[in-house]
Amino acid sequence: MVSQHGKSVRWIHPDAPAKPPVGAACNGCGVCCLWKPCPLGIVLSRRCTGSCVALRWDDAQRRYHCGALLDPASALGCRGGPWPRWLQAWVRRGVARWIAAGRGCDADVQVESADP
Repeated sequence: MVSQHGKSVRWIHPDAPAKPPVGAACNGCGVCCLWKPCPLGIVLSRRCTGSCVALRWDDAQRRYHCGALLDPASALGCRGGPWPRWLQAWVRRGVARWIAAGRGCDADVQVESADP
């Protein structure tokens, strides 16, 4: 469960890794994207608040991923089959930059357990 100053609650997958400290490497906890969308997530979600629609849970890896990085065509709502590899790579580079992938945790929110 994510909350900030008691104003809002978002439910996190129970198998998600614990949120790392701000500035630490991303571990796929999903807190940032569950809390509010990044600039790309705002475009994809068509809103500035709430969880990002591009967020994807991976059961095998037990972590969250950005759907725009995993499958840009699907996340961007494109139809017509897979994109050429060069286009996928180009879009993924842009997405990674726009979502600040590899920059470290920037979710300065409190994570609380739902357990009593």
